[in-house]
Amino acid sequence: MAVPAQRAAGASVRMLRWSSTQYSEACRCAQLQVESVEPVGREMIAIYGVDLSYGLAAIRPAAPPATALLAPSSGIWAPSLKPNAMAPKMEYVRLGNSGLKVSRLILGCMSYGDPGWQSWVLGEEAGVEHVKFAYEHGITTFDTANVYSNGLSEVILGRAIKQLKLPREELVYFPVAPSYSTPSVAYASSADSGIVNQKGLSRKHIFDSVKASLARLQMDYVDVLQCHRFDTETPIAETMQAMHDVVRAGYARYIGMSSCYAYQFIQMQNYALTHHLTPFISMQNHYALLYREDEREMFPALKMYGVGSIPWAPLARGLLARPNAASSARGDANPSIRGYKTPANAQIVDRMEELAAKKGVKMAQVALAWVLAKPGVAAPIVGTTSLASLAELLGKPLVRRGGVGSRDGADAGAWVESAGALEVTLDEEEVRYLEEPYAPMQ
Repeated sequence: MAVPAQRAAGASVRMLRWSSTQYSEACRCAQLQVESVEPVGREMIAIYGVDLSYGLAAIRPAAPPATALLAPSSGIWAPSLKPNAMAPKMEYVRLGNSGLKVSRLILGCMSYGDPGWQSWVLGEEAGVEHVKFAYEHGITTFDTANVYSNGLSEVILGRAIKQLKLPREELVYFPVAPSYSTPSVAYASSADSGIVNQKGLSRKHIFDSVKASLARLQMDYVDVLQCHRFDTETPIAETMQAMHDVVRAGYARYIGMSSCYAYQFIQMQNYALTHHLTPFISMQNHYALLYREDEREMFPALKMYGVGSIPWAPLARGLLARPNAASSARGDANPSIRGYKTPANAQIVDRMEELAAKKGVKMAQVALAWVLAKPGVAAPIVGTTSLASLAELLGKPLVRRGGVGSRDGADAGAWVESAGALEVTLDEEEVRYLEEPYAPMQ
């Protein structure tokens, strides 16, 4: 059916600037047929009820427009669907008792930055490619810290969001900001020359670090500002008041904590609640099949307060993603991995390899399935140093001549559907089999 030569009498002109994905999804939902669309810079203008001479897009309704798409006060169309409709398999869950929803997997951005900081770190081009792939497959939540590559990780994430034109209102960003504000390759004491007041959880450093992170990210605010470890040198009252004031100032929407003892977390949370300050909604804790110490005290505390867990290193720095005999560039360069190398953990990795082969999936997928099944875990943080590994976790492995390959090269292959970490499940017997050899790390 041709577009009417002229606008019908009394028909109103309704215009709204949308991203291309929002525009196409809104039209699909309202059962609108697009007659013609031409881009205008980075956005499109949708005009309803006019012919092509009136605008750049002409559409006609196959049915009455969906009322959910109308903004009653302005009469302007408002999209009711989230723009990223490309990942039907991704889940979005509430973070603890808060109203904030996060993707079931969080992309950790420690891997993107400067190889001079750590030899296994990827450069900007690869980092942008990873962010793009993650977003296209439903990951809308990102974690990084100002200490990663001395701040370059945040710069790359901010540039990726701008370059890919990702809608900020859809993204959830978790910076672990109160660490270092100035470049430093290794951790050091606050008494060392050059970094006085530039680490820890003092009021000065909290405000300085979050403002510096926002500048690197090219953002006006972050979603959850996390305290990076407990600071024994700063009073809890000062820290919690400063975190509350950061939220009130509009620099952050929520606050969270990262890795401390349960009694320290309880002290901080109780202070916030009893003094009517902003409480934590998340705990970024170390939790994996090879490290389960937080099951004793931290997870019961999180349940008591309604705080969600977003574990870091759920793959035990990659050890749960490969057989005991295998190695990786990051593993070879990371001295902290030595702590995982125990007879009990070696047995767990062997069982993981055996179970993954039996189920026809990857070891990393089984490891994440174990974490995701644990009560209190909202979303584990996953970071990879190859796009193929990230694709495997999301169920979109890159297949080349029958095996997983690199996306680089002319014969790189094509993305194919397979089970991802969110589709892999473990029954009670399989969980017991994996957990049986566990022994606390010394």
